[in-house]
Amino acid sequence: MGKQFSELSDKHIEFIAQQKIYFVATAAENGSVNLSPKGGDSLRVISPKQIAWLNLTGSGNESASHVIQNPRMTIMFCAFEGSPLILRAYGEAEVLHSQDEDWCRYALCFQRVSQLDRSLS
Repeated sequence: MGKQFSELSDKHIEFIAQQKIYFVATAAENGSVNLSPKGGDSLRVISPKQIAWLNLTGSGNESASHVIQNPRMTIMFCAFEGSPLILRAYGEAEVLHSQDEDWCRYALCFQRVSQLDRSLS
């Protein structure tokens, strides 16, 4: 049985920052679970209890539609180098769109989105 933590430690945050790929899982009340690999510059640890993920859609936007129906989300990080480690962050997610009040606060965490927002202004 793995250990459970009420929040991310500095060691967890450092591990997350080193990962090139992570996995996001969501599920609506009915139907299948959506589990997708993610990567690139699309995740920020905001605080020990909050992670922001930039949902760059590829084959669709199933994660966002699931979160709207059921806010549960799991983000899993796996060590592919060095000591074996799997870290799962369980929590409730919220979908933000560019017209939402908190959009700018979180978009500023992601340089690419911030540049896009400025170019559209």
